[in-house]
Amino acid sequence: MDLEKTLLRKTGEAVARFRMIRDGDRVAVALSGGKDSATLLEALLLLSRRSPIEFSICAFTVEQGKFLRPIEPIGEYFQARGVSWTYFRDAPSLRLLEDQPGHGCDLCSRYRRRAVYEIAHDLGVNVIAFGHTADDFCEALLRNTMFTGKLSALPAVTTSRDGEYRLIRPLVYVSEDITRAYAESRGIPVVPCGCSLRTGTVRRSLRDIFRELEREHPHLKENMLTAMGNLDPRRLLDTRFLDLERAEETSGAPAELLPILTENA
Repeated sequence: MDLEKTLLRKTGEAVARFRMIRDGDRVAVALSGGKDSATLLEALLLLSRRSPIEFSICAFTVEQGKFLRPIEPIGEYFQARGVSWTYFRDAPSLRLLEDQPGHGCDLCSRYRRRAVYEIAHDLGVNVIAFGHTADDFCEALLRNTMFTGKLSALPAVTTSRDGEYRLIRPLVYVSEDITRAYAESRGIPVVPCGCSLRTGTVRRSLRDIFRELEREHPHLKENMLTAMGNLDPRRLLDTRFLDLERAEETSGAPAELLPILTENA
């Protein structure tokens, strides 16, 4: 497999389908230190040279005190490629480590989100790109379904709450085996975060489930991604998308039979 060709094709498909990047955009890539965000930055650099539209790219890293070794090498790697890189030490996150060392992922994410918007404002960008992969989308779908009672995953493109920034995830169709192989082939320095090594988490359990299932069903995640873009609300249980009155009028059946009628429609 030609890694670069595959990466560009899948990333380009996502960017085009969801209109993630537009002419004149100023894109900031959230460089987390891992293989996924580094591969995303590489992919966007390649796309910027081939795209018919013009857009600029910069990168930033939020220091929350959880990197297992110095983050500077990855910044220096991309600076050598001509990419402007901002290293931001988030003081509230560092204090959180001291005050609440056992805090959960949700609280850490909230602190990181605030820092990301602060950095984006200072950089003067209008688009923020995150390195979530196809694996993350599939895991989010299962996690939300099983543990939050909501049929949802991650948005490929959305906006910040105030509408100031477009938030994009161009690696939605790119699996982690591709990002891992690509980062290794390019010799990109990867700086792990301590959170990625935690055991006993829901995310780790879901990854184990996927790993086991994919031994017999190698296209499992591709099928799940296809399903996320091929929703049939009539086959679900959300009454906001079901025409119950019409079903009752047409069949003359009592309301308690409507779920059966809907299923077999």
